Amino acid sequence: MTPTAPTIRIPASDGSGSFDAYLALPPSGHGPGIVLAQEIFGVNATMRAVADHYAEEGYVVLVPDLFWRQQPGIQLGYTEADFQRAFGLYQGFNETLGVADIQASLNALRERPECSGQAGVLGFCLGGKLAYLAACHTDADVAVGYYGVGIEKALDDAQGLRGRLVLHIAENDAFCPPEARAAILAALSGREQTELYVYPGVDHAFARQGGDHFHKPSALMAHQRSVAAFKAAMGPHPDFSALWDKHCEHEFATRDVAATMATMVAEPYVNHIPTMTGGVGHTMLSRFYQHHFVNSNPPDTTLVPISRTIGATQIVDELLFCFTHTCEIDWMLPGIAPTGKRVEIPLVAIVKFRGDKLYHEHIYWDQASVLVQIGKLDPTGLPVAGIETARKLLDEHQPSNTLMAAWALSAP
Repeated sequence: MTPTAPTIRIPASDGSGSFDAYLALPPSGHGPGIVLAQEIFGVNATMRAVADHYAEEGYVVLVPDLFWRQQPGIQLGYTEADFQRAFGLYQGFNETLGVADIQASLNALRERPECSGQAGVLGFCLGGKLAYLAACHTDADVAVGYYGVGIEKALDDAQGLRGRLVLHIAENDAFCPPEARAAILAALSGREQTELYVYPGVDHAFARQGGDHFHKPSALMAHQRSVAAFKAAMGPHPDFSALWDKHCEHEFATRDVAATMATMVAEPYVNHIPTMTGGVGHTMLSRFYQHHFVNSNPPDTTLVPISRTIGATQIVDELLFCFTHTCEIDWMLPGIAPTGKRVEIPLVAIVKFRGDKLYHEHIYWDQASVLVQIGKLDPTGLPVAGIETARKLLDEHQPSNTLMAAWALSAP
């Protein structure tokens, strides 16, 4: 552990000593618990960053030093020399004692005033197998394992499975070759509260940000599934709908930039996909909101909700975005002088949360339809439409297939 890292001391259950554990607390100061089981590289900066991330999701996270019986305080990088040293520690690691240390960590976590009582296990690499073993041999409420090494050698332990189990498996993982993966899937598929996900075309450590095998799409999907599992088993369950409504109120009604930013995590981002406008991080996004969004929307701007889907980590809003183009709208129509034209456009907002704060917004709309409606794009001969797209969203009986010349040829 680094000298300034927040750590606690945990007594081993066998009376052989005690070990350090890194502690990460959520912004609220309390929540369900997660014991994070390390990779073979120790409780290094990567593991602490993962802990901090899950703390922002609303969890009290404890990362025990599972190599303490061999050498306390191991923190390795990812060079070839580090890997050789880490592999040596892995070969000398006693999994039975490791699982006992995870149970001791669960006990210590549940006893802390910050923890709401329920606690799960999350693990990567070596920790991925330990998460599986914890699901079989500890009282963890839920266990999530990423690319666990050697699970196929412990499938008999599955008779002790309790609680929810999620395993993320990399298709190209040399440490879990096809025959091992097939054995895991055959033994564990179809079990109640067990979820198995194979990520095609990715390698071991695909979720380690900055690593050689990092694959962002798979890492994002796996993270969403992991948080969903933790929330289903333990919570927390913030009111995403109310949080998003409050955020939109500050954006479009009160037009208060500081209040808007207060609904978001410390380093959020916004991406308006068609125009690539928005901002990444507090400083850039505050600037964007202040000078190019909150005070740059026409006075008659209205949002007409059509549907809302609320998931474990995000909201998907379908709505109509309506306005009269009486001012330059930097984020949607940058560089286009006001035309005075009326615009009604279907819009989809995918809003991701961490804990009880917004983390990011991905906003989608049909830019061609906007340009048609303000008279900047001639739709003649092009497969694009104007305000008709909004009207058909409200009334599905409006004509279909009007852009398809071949439609008339298929008539019976």
